[in-house]
Amino acid sequence: MHASRPALGAPLTFVPRLKHYLWGGRRLEQLFGRVLPDEVTAESWEVSGHPDEPSVVDRGPLAGRELPGLVAEYGIELVGSRGAHAVERGTFPLLVKLLDASHALSVQVHPDDAHAAAHGTGEAGKTEMWYVVHAEPGARIIHGLRAGTGRAALRRAVAEGRAQDVLNRVPVRAGDSVIVPAGTVHGILSGIVLVEVQQTSDTTYRIYDWDRTGPGGTPRELHVERALEVIDFARREPALVEPRAVGDGGGVRREVVAECEHFVVERIRAEAGAVFEHGLRGDTFEIWGTLAGSASLIAAGSPALNMETARFALLPATMGGFALEAGTDAVALRAYLP
Repeated sequence: MHASRPALGAPLTFVPRLKHYLWGGRRLEQLFGRVLPDEVTAESWEVSGHPDEPSVVDRGPLAGRELPGLVAEYGIELVGSRGAHAVERGTFPLLVKLLDASHALSVQVHPDDAHAAAHGTGEAGKTEMWYVVHAEPGARIIHGLRAGTGRAALRRAVAEGRAQDVLNRVPVRAGDSVIVPAGTVHGILSGIVLVEVQQTSDTTYRIYDWDRTGPGGTPRELHVERALEVIDFARREPALVEPRAVGDGGGVRREVVAECEHFVVERIRAEAGAVFEHGLRGDTFEIWGTLAGSASLIAAGSPALNMETARFALLPATMGGFALEAGTDAVALRAYLP
């Protein structure tokens, strides 16, 4: 490591980047105590290497630095050997957001890596997962199309104003996990707050937007033909993930709540006083966020980091050993590269 560079020996935290879309609300303030501006807030980008909304480090020797610049400078020391392909493209592999769907999002679909590359989007494809933090009674998501809906049927339904008739709706509640592979028609309906972990991409093709108009009074642009190119009409996977236990002992229970070729996301349940220890030796970074209770991240030689509720930290791939210590009964998410 170059002597003039600060060592990557501690978790990195960032200034949240807020997005004020028309479907947002005030629940990030109500649930997590966030200080929000007067307008509705739809998204908080917690860890982002996307060039349009790059995360800025808010503490420590790297304070003020943007995440894309750190990827360029530190490369796999930050991202890990499993993310070498992303470093070669000059990107950070994952993006973590909080979403407040006080109103329904548009019905949309994202391309996969192959389609994105073939059509010159300049980004990766976009597979994502959702972890539901809050859901009003009766809350639902859209995941896929109703059985028997093919390309021609979907095109006809959109043209005739019947898009809602062919959408598959799935009830959700707090604690549910949803995997949304690229090519899956999807939408988050009203009354849901969730964490989204996704590939670093913002390429979205809207199919239907509930006949809403934007600030200028005109409907938001739809991308029906492009969506029809990327939808996987053969996919019939279930939306909800059945958690898979991967560790249970010492007051700590680990469950995989999403797994694909792009990321793994675990839910960690820790009893008060329990400690989870691990080491990062260069394979992958990790992103941690506490969703309930209180916990601290402790890295050797660094002050303990108090994990405020629903704030996320990036642990560099070469950071070394660390521990998560639960101050109270706590629930956390942990994301890393497979």
